[in-house]
Amino acid sequence: MKTVYVRDIPIGNNHPIVIQSMTNTKTKDISATIQQINELVTAGSQIVRLAIADMEDAESIKEIKKQVSVPLVADIHFDYRLALKAIENGIDKLRLNPGNIKDKKQITEVVLACKEKKIPIRIGINGGSLNKEIYEKYGHTAQALIESANEHIKILEELDFHDIIISLKDTDIDITLEANRLASSSFNYPLHIGLTEAGTICSGTVRSSYVLGTLLKEKIGNTIRVSLTANPTEEIKVVKEILKMTGNYSSPTIISCPTCGRTDYNMLELINKLEPMISNLNYPLKVAIMGCVVNGPGEAKDADIGIAGGKNQVILFKKGQIVKTIKEENIINEFMKEIQTLIDEKNQE
Repeated sequence: MKTVYVRDIPIGNNHPIVIQSMTNTKTKDISATIQQINELVTAGSQIVRLAIADMEDAESIKEIKKQVSVPLVADIHFDYRLALKAIENGIDKLRLNPGNIKDKKQITEVVLACKEKKIPIRIGINGGSLNKEIYEKYGHTAQALIESANEHIKILEELDFHDIIISLKDTDIDITLEANRLASSSFNYPLHIGLTEAGTICSGTVRSSYVLGTLLKEKIGNTIRVSLTANPTEEIKVVKEILKMTGNYSSPTIISCPTCGRTDYNMLELINKLEPMISNLNYPLKVAIMGCVVNGPGEAKDADIGIAGGKNQVILFKKGQIVKTIKEENIINEFMKEIQTLIDEKNQE
């Protein structure tokens, strides 16, 4: 498989799977877009895509690029001039559907500009936007997505352009799975995997976890995005969990009990504060946050480190052995220090 670089990030072959998301701000609202990009990067996004709906959006890329460090992708449809302006203003990658630009001269102009600046193109094929001829021939099927990808790849290859990434997405779970399996065996280009219009946080997480987890277990996929009807930082949380579940990401796993009447401290508020802090640590610890001592050291004795609640305090335990107590007002600082100490000790082993 070809390795494609998005600025300095390699995609493909045996390189680590790259986490992506997309802003839902108006790109022309530069300050809001920069703020959301930074939030996504803090959450763990390595590449961020921007909607480029008009020339003002495309012009905004120049200023946005000055204030963020992450590689940016311009999402372009229909108007080749938006692609050219995005390239001019320093975009790192284009998400393009060449079939949406009918004029061969216009396509050639965009591709040559990308080639000159070493900007890769992601060919994004969605089941809901297939051209009429392919849809009439193949219907709503995985083969229709593959044929559409073939058509667009040919356009680029005829222009001697090969810095290509492919995505084949559908709202239908089975079609998405089959299309990506076919693509994995048919194409020599990296695959960006996702389930389009996956749904809300609850339904979208479940559906995406099934589809993307299945593909990753089959060693299919080089970049990943979970598409949720939610704040895009929620997408990153789900992606990380899917990658951890499939052995493709190294960070702590948090286990916790559902709580009951024995819980004497505000565990839900605490876990909401601790989860983002723990999730961004780059080490595969098992961390337990439990409601009481009944479910603490015993039920979570295989956890590397954990806490269990009491009255105005918690106990801290490691591998089921109680280490000390922590006053409730000091839990976050003390627990995070203990976790970091444990990571440092394990790194020295």
